[in-house]
Amino acid sequence: MRIDISLLPALAASFMLVFARIGSMVMLLPGFGEMNVPVRVRLGIALALTLLMVPLHRAAYQVDLNSFGPMVALVLQEIVVGIVLGVTARITIAALQVAGSVVAQQLGLGFVTAVDPTQGQQGLLVGNFLTLLGVTLLFATDLHHLVIAALSDSYTLFKPGQLLPSGDIADLATRAFAQAFRIGIQLAAPFLVFGLVFNLGLGVLARLMPQMQVFFIGMPLSILAGFLILVAVIATMMGSFLDYFGSVMHELAPGR
Repeated sequence: MRIDISLLPALAASFMLVFARIGSMVMLLPGFGEMNVPVRVRLGIALALTLLMVPLHRAAYQVDLNSFGPMVALVLQEIVVGIVLGVTARITIAALQVAGSVVAQQLGLGFVTAVDPTQGQQGLLVGNFLTLLGVTLLFATDLHHLVIAALSDSYTLFKPGQLLPSGDIADLATRAFAQAFRIGIQLAAPFLVFGLVFNLGLGVLARLMPQMQVFFIGMPLSILAGFLILVAVIATMMGSFLDYFGSVMHELAPGR
């Protein structure tokens, strides 16, 4: 009995190209690509997703193993596509950090910082809490499945071997940044209103009673009232964020 192994080089090349796209995406994905996730775990996730995608999209790659230059260009193209998808998902999470920064400033907690486990750097405590809560809800509501669907549909949007649509990528990046900032401000809108009304009240009180130390009275009240508002609106905030994340992923996976 003879076994034909002539297809193995082409299969290995297709596997490497798919892994280049998926690996660069997993490196940046929220939840999967965090700094505190061990490298072996991230590598295992990327390899598992690659094994799932290779049978589906192997035919999309026209690999010429006799020429080195086009092969390198194709690998670089796949890495760029993966980075675009990963950064888009990462930017959507940044909306929670924007909202947390605004909330912390309005509550008088703008100086309270801690290490953000998702970024590995200092961040405002309220923003870190909202980011961790958002990532947890993404997995709890199975929205991470949309990320995998967007990865599969990316072979329709960004076909291997074709020139990357730089204009579309720039438009996607611009809209992603603008929407993340807009959603972050909208999520923090109740606290902007609270901060305006509360500070106006403190200003009037300071004019009526100049001898009162308004700052020492207003700071504890601001924190207490702010946390009560956060408890009241956090479910709505997270629901709006999940809808926003889902809409972004549906744009990348329009067939889902």
